Parts: sequence; C-alpha cells; structure tokens
Amino acid sequence: MAVQHPETVRRLALVSTGYASDGFYADMRTQQAQVGAAMTDMMKDTPMYKSYVAVAPRPQDFPKLLDQLGAHMRKDYDYSADVAKLKMPVMLVFGDSDMYRPEHEVKFYQMLGGGLKDAGWMRENLSQNRLAILPNRTHYDVFFAPELTAVTLPFLNGETKVKTWDEVISETE
Repeated sequence: MAVQHPETVRRLALVSTGYASDGFYADMRTQQAQVGAAMTDMMKDTPMYKSYVAVAPRPQDFPKLLDQLGAHMRKDYDYSADVAKLKMPVMLVFGDSDMYRPEHEVKFYQMLGGGLKDAGWMRENLSQNRLAILPNRTHYDVFFAPELTAVTLPFLNGETKVKTWDEVISETE
C-alpha cells in the first residue's frame, strides 16, 4: 500500500521485515521451506497457533494457513526497487536476534537514505527515517515487546522534539 498508494500513508513502521529474501540467515530459508500442514501438531504450543484458534472463525483451517504461508515463504523476492518509492518517513524495527541479518537491515536503512553520514552537530544531516534495533529480541517476540510501542508510537505520531544543546546542558547543571 505504501508503494502503490503513498498518498494514503503518512508514516510507515516496518517491524522485523526485510526487502529481499536474501536478507534471511541461510538456515532460516531451509526452515521456511518446510512450513506446511504437516507441522500442525508441532505448532500447537506456539503463540501463533494459540492466537489463530482464539480468533479464527474456522480454527480447523490452521493447516491450510500453514500451507499458504509455506508456499509464500518458499518464493524468492526482492523489493529493493520499491524502497526508493517510499517517500514518507519510515522506521525499521527489528530484534538484535532477528531472523534477518543485521547487515541486511542496515542496508535497507541506507537504501531509505539513512545512515549514510554523520547527522551533524545541529542534526542538519539527520534522515527522516529511523532504524531501531531492540536488544534481546527475536522475530518471534519483538511484536510483544513493550519497547516496540515506546519506540514506534512517537515516530508514528510525528513526535520529533529533540532537546537542544542548551536544554541538555541546563539539565546537567
């Protein structure tokens, strides 16, 4: 939606996502290739399964969901050409133990125009985009992390107030 209808998206937070399938660790691609209905019993103790059966009108369709997810995950993708179309402020958030390689996320941030040079004393080179790496978080628990809300909500609300040097110094006196 942000690429096809950017006029409808004021700000965008992307959590634990990459722009290309080569951003995953290699062993993740192997695991993703195995996702399908045959994993249903193994998934019954996971938050994904429990959440699904709590809200799905047909909980018995969980194996179908796994088949569809598996088919999707087995496909290669590369949206790097679309990254340049994201003109609104974008925040990338991922865990430091995520399924995506950190260098992939940093490259994603750089493709958005961030992290290409020092922001400067007066923040004159600060990108409109943000990169947040949440410590001790994985792809599987980052969505439940209280710090996710603390980091993304001010960004989504457009809160950019940063203390001036004078304010920082006066607080230390």
